[in-house]
Amino acid sequence: MASRPTTPPVSPGLHDGRSGPAASEVPQTPGAPVDDGLVAAAPREWLAIEVERLGVQYPLPLTRKPTIRQSFVSLLRRRTGPRRFWALREVSLSVRPSEVLAVIGPNGAGKTTLLQALAGIIQPTEGTVKVRGSVTGLLGPGGFDPELSGRENIDLFGAFLGVGAAEIRDRTDAIIEFADIGDFIDAPVRMYSQGMRARLGFSIASIVEPDVLLLDEIVSTGDEEYRARIKARLQQLVRAARGIVVVTHDMPWLTEFCSRAVLIEHGRLVADGAPADLVTLYRERVTTAETSRASPGHPGRPHNA
Repeated sequence: MASRPTTPPVSPGLHDGRSGPAASEVPQTPGAPVDDGLVAAAPREWLAIEVERLGVQYPLPLTRKPTIRQSFVSLLRRRTGPRRFWALREVSLSVRPSEVLAVIGPNGAGKTTLLQALAGIIQPTEGTVKVRGSVTGLLGPGGFDPELSGRENIDLFGAFLGVGAAEIRDRTDAIIEFADIGDFIDAPVRMYSQGMRARLGFSIASIVEPDVLLLDEIVSTGDEEYRARIKARLQQLVRAARGIVVVTHDMPWLTEFCSRAVLIEHGRLVADGAPADLVTLYRERVTTAETSRASPGHPGRPHNA
């Protein structure tokens, strides 16, 4: 039976403003290696996130205008239940104190589904997800209301994150300054570029200091000056948070900012290790897959091509 604590216990061994070891006892800088000796000796309840044999299953989508053949096949399948697929299967991982974990993999691999399971948005079909402490996530910049202005979306997302209206008003100027989108803050978000949405999203998500922060494709944007500000802000968050999990396709970004990475393919975790090593492995696997698809014998390529 899958389980996720609704009121996760706070470990006294983690820095949470109470008693126990300070956050300085573990690495605090994104991109720095974790002290494996210290963390390995820590009890499991120190872990920010613990996922064991996670599986998430979905029904296959139905076509809006099925053909006669599809309708007949669907009728037959109803007798044995709807077709389903596993978005994630047998995924086990943990996030240790002060880690910034990158989740990489091809589109459709299950990365966003993993974040949604960590955030409690979806419940596991099998396995367990344990997240200790408060969780804040910005799972992609697409969650903005496109017809509202950036300023109005700050109020909207602040409420979603559980930040009071008065506190949001106090922090709005700082959010706008960090997002660095100029006068566009009063324009409808539908007019924003993807990068502008990403910057505003990260700026809003980082106004709170949760125990666990989940980010989906919103921080790998901007020029060098902005990337430096993101790095400084992540350092602040790591000092206050137990762990950060980031989904990204930006390989240079993750090698610069993250302390560990996992590679997911077809819903399964295939590798876990140092960011630079995982980037190399991922690129090798992408090249191998592209070469295979381009080969004359591949079913997706005409034999006379």
